[in-house]
Amino acid sequence: MLVRIVKLKFKRENIASFERIFEETKQNIRNFEGCNFLRLHQDINDPCIFFTYSFWESEEALENYRASDFFKAVWGRTKLLFSDKPEAWSVSTRETVQ
Repeated sequence: MLVRIVKLKFKRENIASFERIFEETKQNIRNFEGCNFLRLHQDINDPCIFFTYSFWESEEALENYRASDFFKAVWGRTKLLFSDKPEAWSVSTRETVQ
C-alpha cells in the first residue's frame, strides 16, 4: 500500500472555494479504482494550509488516477487557488500503533 500526502497552501480568500471543490469531488476521489482511504486535514495554526492523505493499492493505481481526466479537471480548478507551490510525498507505512 502507498500513502500519498499532499500539502496545499491557499490564499485565505480561496479557502471556501477549495472546501467546495473538495466536498464536490471527495467521493469520486475515494471511489477511484485503487483508492482505499481519503482524509483531509487543516493546519491548526495556519488555516490556509491543508493536507490530503490518500491510501492507494499501488503506485500504478495512483498514477492511473493522476493521469485521469477527472484528476486533471479537479487539479486544474484547485491549482488556481494556491498561494504557494504544493508539495507531495508518496510513503509506505512502516508501523501502526493503536
